[in-house]
Amino acid sequence: MKTVLATLALSTLAVAVGAAVVVYSGIIDVGADSPHSAPLHTVLEATRERAVAVRARDIEVPTLGSAEQIRSGAGNYAAMCVGCHLAPGVAPSELSQGLYPAPPRLAEASGHDNPAASFWIIKHGIKSTGMPAWGRFMEDQYIWSLVAFLEQLPSLTPQEYQALVNSSDGHQHGGGEDDTHGTSGAHHAEGAPPTESQQPAQPEAHRHADGSDHAH
Repeated sequence: MKTVLATLALSTLAVAVGAAVVVYSGIIDVGADSPHSAPLHTVLEATRERAVAVRARDIEVPTLGSAEQIRSGAGNYAAMCVGCHLAPGVAPSELSQGLYPAPPRLAEASGHDNPAASFWIIKHGIKSTGMPAWGRFMEDQYIWSLVAFLEQLPSLTPQEYQALVNSSDGHQHGGGEDDTHGTSGAHHAEGAPPTESQQPAQPEAHRHADGSDHAH
């Protein structure tokens, strides 16, 4: 028995020392432009999916799909999500292409069959990704409206998506909203000119290394 315990202790020590050597050597590339190896990617994906599934299994899903929920979700999606996750008719952005892991293109995804999991992810976020914990700022009812909208998103045309955004109340989720998501949350009827209060500030352009201009 003593031999077995000693072997286990030595094995544990060897693993710990090996891990320390790997960490302090800096051999692991943490750059977002260097993808994980296939085995590590598989492990991380499985870990994330199981972690979300376990935590979401006891969430009670309310009735989803009302027109008001979908409009509310569209407004918040356009304000808070589209820069990373895109939308019908929206081209990839610098942010969506620069993040790793790459944010899923939710208009093309088919993984909206688990609304409890979608709710948990939106509310709590995902560590070591670009997905924030929106539950720190959003009341649950607005998160559920986002979930309801996500269920409809893959079936929307670009025109239908924009019409829903235009008909929504914009960025609103129970208080504390700000404009750091790139929109003021103000919308006007499609085809109608914005009012003076809705006029966006002139974007400031910067020049990329390839000589192209891009406005923010």
